[in-house]
Amino acid sequence: MARKLEEYIEKIHYSDRYSDDEYEYRHVILPKQLLKMIPKDYFSPDDSGVLRLLEENEWRGIGITQSLGWEHYEVHAPEPHVLLFRRAKDFVAPTQAPPKFKDVRRK
Repeated sequence: MARKLEEYIEKIHYSDRYSDDEYEYRHVILPKQLLKMIPKDYFSPDDSGVLRLLEENEWRGIGITQSLGWEHYEVHAPEPHVLLFRRAKDFVAPTQAPPKFKDVRRK
């Protein structure tokens, strides 16, 4: 099962980015087999077979990998395996603070 999941994750397709004045966008196409392995609570409760909007930890948890700042903002009912993402056009990833110096001297 885990091997199949990894195989499906490797087949996720990421579109090129496109933009308007406010956002940059991309769509992510999941292999239909992977869609069948997604937890049921990730889908709309109306039994339409359409994913609800996923939080970042959820879409990352199903194998989608993107840089920071992307949000799953729309679902497309006719093609539930296509997830639409956007992020602010001027998004700048936060820089990681340097590790705090740990004073190891004896007091």
